[in-house]
Amino acid sequence: MTEPVPPSHTAAGPHGPGRIPGRQAKQTPLEQMGGMTGLVYTMLPIVAFVSANSAFGLTAAIGTAVGVALAISVLRLVRKEPLQPALSGLFGVAVAAFVSWKTGSAKGFFLTGIWSNLALGVLFLLSVLVRLPLAGVVWGALSGTGTAWLKDKPSRHYYDIATLTLVGVFAVRVAVWQWLYDEDRTGWLAVARIAMGYPLLALALLVVLWAGRRSGRRLKALAGQQPAGSV
Repeated sequence: MTEPVPPSHTAAGPHGPGRIPGRQAKQTPLEQMGGMTGLVYTMLPIVAFVSANSAFGLTAAIGTAVGVALAISVLRLVRKEPLQPALSGLFGVAVAAFVSWKTGSAKGFFLTGIWSNLALGVLFLLSVLVRLPLAGVVWGALSGTGTAWLKDKPSRHYYDIATLTLVGVFAVRVAVWQWLYDEDRTGWLAVARIAMGYPLLALALLVVLWAGRRSGRRLKALAGQQPAGSV
């Protein structure tokens, strides 16, 4: 008499083939920022501003950009999507439009992006110098691991690398955007704003993810939850 074969963990079931119940697939950095939809939402007000400015002038461009950002917020509300990213985007577009109106130039629309990246770059660099890398602080807050990594020197080094990677992203953005701003290349400034937005940030977040996982494995090993050789 043959014994019954136990069900395989990889067999298809109500949760799909090879999927363990209760376990969700890990999201990519782009997916965590809203995926391609989030990228499109970010692009639309910028494209609308530059297009309207070329065709109808600055006043129309400001109204068009704000209108598009507002429409995106309403769309996300109707589709019951998270509103926080849309509202943040609407606020950012409104501030950029105000600066553009005050400066009386289309390129002024991109000044807030230059200023914010400069401020973030300085802040993240200072955090490394005072041995409190912000990549680790943010990762600890989002993942629920807290600040236990601060007591582990290798973990701090991992987060130093991740934080300096973000500093590099901010610095490259400021350098390129400021040069295009000084050269009055508004169209290319819009292209650079889009191309150096999510794509560069996604690459930097991969480094943050690497640091978080390396640190997490080290902390578990030190706590005796897994062999130290697996780090």
